[in-house]
Amino acid sequence: MASEREVFGLSGPLHLTNIDWNNAHHRRSVAASLVEGVYILERDRQEKREGSQALAPPWWEFFHFKLVRKLIDDVDFCIFGAIYEYKPPSSHCNESIVSIDGNPRYVIAFRGTITKPDSFTRDFELDIHIMRNGLHQTSRFEIGMQAVRNMVATVGASNVWLAGHSLGAAMAMLAGKTMAKMGNFLEAFLFNPPYLSAPIERIKDKKVKHGIRIAGSVITAGLALAARGKNPRSRSEDPFSALSAWTPSLCVNPADHLCSEYIGYFEHRKKMEEIGAGAIERLATQHSLGGLFMSVVGKGVEAAEPLHLLPSANLTVNLSPSNDFKQAHGIHQWWRPDPNLKCSLYKFK
Repeated sequence: MASEREVFGLSGPLHLTNIDWNNAHHRRSVAASLVEGVYILERDRQEKREGSQALAPPWWEFFHFKLVRKLIDDVDFCIFGAIYEYKPPSSHCNESIVSIDGNPRYVIAFRGTITKPDSFTRDFELDIHIMRNGLHQTSRFEIGMQAVRNMVATVGASNVWLAGHSLGAAMAMLAGKTMAKMGNFLEAFLFNPPYLSAPIERIKDKKVKHGIRIAGSVITAGLALAARGKNPRSRSEDPFSALSAWTPSLCVNPADHLCSEYIGYFEHRKKMEEIGAGAIERLATQHSLGGLFMSVVGKGVEAAEPLHLLPSANLTVNLSPSNDFKQAHGIHQWWRPDPNLKCSLYKFK
C-alpha cells in the first residue's frame, strides 16, 4: 500500500494553484515537488505501479510540467533523476519560448537515497563516494552530468534549472559547480545538501564555536600555503574564483546534522571579513583540512575538491521545529504553506 507521503493529493502543495515565478517560496516549492516526483517515479517502478495506478505524474503535472526523460542508473537500473519541460497553458504559451517571467524551460532533478532493497545498495554506495569526495568518479554522476551538458548545449544555461535532495542535492551541486567553472551559471535548488564535517554547529556556546572555527581557518590556511609551496602550478590555478558568480539556493535545517554545517560555514566567513581576517578565510574556504593534509604528506597526491566548498549561496534556513531527524532531513518541509524561514545571501570571491 502506498504511503500518504507519496500521494500528491494528500501531501503535495495543493495551495499553490497560481505560481508566481518571481516568488522565492513558489520557485522553491515547485523545485522540491519535482524532486519528489523523481522519488515517486522510482517507487512506482519498484511497486510496478503503471498507468492510472502510478502516483508520480501529479507531482509535475499540477505545475504544468511534462516528463521528458527518466535518468536511469547503469548499475541497478533504478530511476535517479528526471528531465522536465515546462508546458504552461496555451494562454501563457509565450513563456515556453523564453524564460521571461522567471520560470524555467527545463528542470533536471535528482532524488536522494531510498531505503528500500531495490535501490538502497547502490544509493548507499553513492553516499560513501560523497564521504570520500569521489562522487565525480561514479557512472551515475556522469550520466546525470551528460544530461546537463546536453540540455545546456541545446537550450542555453538560462533556461535550465537544477534541483536535488540529499544525495541528489550533491549530484546537482557537483553538476552546477562543473558548469559554473565553464562559465555556465544554472539556477539551482539544493535541498538538505550533505556537508560532512565535525558537528561544530551543534555547539551551543557561540564563543567556543567561533574559536574552533577560527583555529580551523588558521590551520587550513597554513596548510594551503604549504601545499602551494610543494606545487607551484597551483598558485596560478584558482577554480574557486570562477564559482563566485554562481549563487545556488541552499535549503538547510539546523536539526539536520547532514547539512546544518552550511549555516556556520557561511556565517563564519562573514565574521572573518568583519574582523579583518578575510584574507585568511578566503584561503581557508577554498580547501578542506583533510584534503590539504593529504596533499602535504600524501606523496604528492592531489586530493579531490570537497563538494561543500562554495564561495556564494542564497542560504535558506528552516527555523520551524522538527520532531525528529527524518522530518528535519525530509523534502516535504520545503513546500509547507507556513514556513518559518531565514534567508541570507552570501557572495564572496
